[in-house]
Amino acid sequence: MKKIIALTLAMIMALSLVACGKKEEAPKSKIDQIKEAGVLVLGTSADYPPCEFHTTINGVDTIVGSDIAIAQYIADDLGVELKVVDMAFDSLCISLSEGDFDLVLAGMNETPERAKAVDFTKGYYFGEQVVLVKKANEANYNSTDDLMDKKIAIQRGTIQEGVLKDLGVSSDNVVALVKYQDVLMELLDDKVDVAYIDNMPSLAFASAHDELMVKDIGIEYENEGQAIACQKGNAEFVEYLNGIVDELIEQDLVNQYIAEYQLMAGIE
Repeated sequence: MKKIIALTLAMIMALSLVACGKKEEAPKSKIDQIKEAGVLVLGTSADYPPCEFHTTINGVDTIVGSDIAIAQYIADDLGVELKVVDMAFDSLCISLSEGDFDLVLAGMNETPERAKAVDFTKGYYFGEQVVLVKKANEANYNSTDDLMDKKIAIQRGTIQEGVLKDLGVSSDNVVALVKYQDVLMELLDDKVDVAYIDNMPSLAFASAHDELMVKDIGIEYENEGQAIACQKGNAEFVEYLNGIVDELIEQDLVNQYIAEYQLMAGIE
């Protein structure tokens, strides 16, 4: 009997040792994963000067901009390379949530709908809400009421879509397109009356086309500012990125980046 008990205890101890040996390691943090990979993968939509846009450098098509500079700052701080993935704006949050990249910088504001899919840092830039119109028609736009009977082009998936809805603009009068350049062409070709996009790209397009101008008609939109988006479940990474945002603001680097790439984008 004693031999059976001793044998049973020995088996239990052996099984316990095996179990301990198979103890799973804690999952690596997002920061550790990025450092191990040696690359920070950024998702963006490079049609939004001066934040992100294409230009030719030494004969090579290159994505540059103030958001790209912020991403490079983060990559340098982590000691890794930066890889930029360009895609349609309205696909960024979906791809980020699926882990296709580590973060998104794309002049993106946090909204309740986007926050369901991804997490956001604190805001690093606060823009203005303006419209882009032809100079010949400038007198027709003095308040938001003047938008009610106009055809308005926007970029699909942006906050402008919700703002127009809140203002009471009929969806029948809104043309939602994939890229800002498409929005611009609709206005230039007189297919729409107004292009409603953020202040910075509006200034860029007005600088490039003499017949266009930026008009402030009093559109109000309370928001947390443009922010960095990252995949949900990475609280430590968000905390780290918030620290980066604090550094950028304290050193006035965001405004410096914007000024630098405004010049490159031809924004006066």
